Amino acid sequence: MNLLKALATVSGMTLLSRILGFARDFVIARVFGAGWMTDAFFVAFKLPNLLRRLFAEGAFSQAFVPILGETRNRLGEREAKRLVDRAATLLFLALVVVTLLGMAGAPLLVYISAPGFAADPGKFALTVELTRVTFPYILFMSLVALAGGVLNTWNRFAAPAFTPVLLNLSFIGMALFAAPWFARPILALGWAVFLGGALQLALQIPSLGRIGMLPRWSLDWRDAGVRRILKLMAPAVLGVSVAQVSLLINTIFASFLGAGSVSWLYYADRLMEFPSGMLGAALGTILLPSLSKYHASENFDEYSRLLDWGLRLTLLLAAPAAVALAIIAVPLIATLFHHGAFTASDVFMTRDALMAYSVGLLGLILVKVLAPGFYARQDVRTPVRIALLTLCATQALNLSLIGPLGHAGLALSIGLAACLNAGLLYRGLRRQGIYTPQPGWRKFFVRLAAALAVMGTALWFASGDPGQWLEWRTGERLPRLSLLVCCGAGVYFATLWAVGFRLRDFRRRAAE
Repeated sequence: MNLLKALATVSGMTLLSRILGFARDFVIARVFGAGWMTDAFFVAFKLPNLLRRLFAEGAFSQAFVPILGETRNRLGEREAKRLVDRAATLLFLALVVVTLLGMAGAPLLVYISAPGFAADPGKFALTVELTRVTFPYILFMSLVALAGGVLNTWNRFAAPAFTPVLLNLSFIGMALFAAPWFARPILALGWAVFLGGALQLALQIPSLGRIGMLPRWSLDWRDAGVRRILKLMAPAVLGVSVAQVSLLINTIFASFLGAGSVSWLYYADRLMEFPSGMLGAALGTILLPSLSKYHASENFDEYSRLLDWGLRLTLLLAAPAAVALAIIAVPLIATLFHHGAFTASDVFMTRDALMAYSVGLLGLILVKVLAPGFYARQDVRTPVRIALLTLCATQALNLSLIGPLGHAGLALSIGLAACLNAGLLYRGLRRQGIYTPQPGWRKFFVRLAAALAVMGTALWFASGDPGQWLEWRTGERLPRLSLLVCCGAGVYFATLWAVGFRLRDFRRRAAE
């Protein structure tokens, strides 16, 4: 399989999901605005969503895929199926226990994750109720992550990439049609999370059946492969998902700020996740199986070349996204969210957070490309040491920036720490001899800088007066934003072509 084609497939599905995600946020912002009830929901959803990223898409996937790929390459598909059965059984049992404990301990979890809410009994009680409704999401999505890991190892990338679409459809449907039937309409969003998780799991089952990897019950605590997965999982939690831990701690800080702070950070984070998911998550998804196969076959030269390919593609696509988010922040936020209860003040507060996030967008995406360079080799120690250092740096930045910058300071701390994380991961890959840059990097940087400068200048002049975007109606904003985005993309890629970049230079086959 052509990795560039696989990236286009995964990114295309992610783009569909992100577009629907913006539609979902448009609906939520219009129906519920940005106030204490939405703060309660976002805090309640953040905890199971964080656990999903930590244990499902983070630690479990990074531990499971390399072991599964190695088992398939060296022992064959029969042993790989046995590993899938035993890993799925143990994961399911553990998730049932975690889900029940989470629902029972919801008051304590809310107090820990948003202690500022305790001063308002009504807000605290609503957050607890929403947490209990949304917590089973971790059960569904962890099993979805297992299924996705299996499918990706078999180079079946489309179905796992499409599943997030179902969560967004669930949100939109529940917010528009079910909310009026609830005594407290915000509860409809909690049940949308539950329904969306169940639908995503259901979608994976036929795909697993077609490749003969649908798990069967097989409990064996002594299985060597399962024990290796468990051994890798614990430290991988911090190694892969330090940014998510930082986001949770940021929520604690934000809960002590003014009403709406949690929501402003959420909406800015949603915009940042658009390029992060399309590029970082997609690249990490397609790189890890091939890196694992190269490691299993001891083809270290191709291992290094594949990392080089991933880094160049990341810079080529992520750098313009970071520049564009900062320059056209107001047009984006006004078009997507400035409706109904979402005020002009909310637009500018969200803009401040988004501009701060954009500083570290490249770092956040690079982490998702660099970390698999270690995990495909089953090296967890190096990323964990880096993650712990980064987590400490994030909190030091939080304490120093929250005073002068408020909620935007919390966003900036995430971005700066992500850049530190990426830099240390890169240095580790070089020092251990895992990665050696291929020729042509200096020329690559010069060409990229020229394209970014031209694109940034074009967007700056084309975006116009930020205040005007608040005065236009939705029917006026949407075509103008579409034209603005197309203008920026067109200018950027035209400049890349003019300075010598060609699509064929980035084609690469996946490891067989």
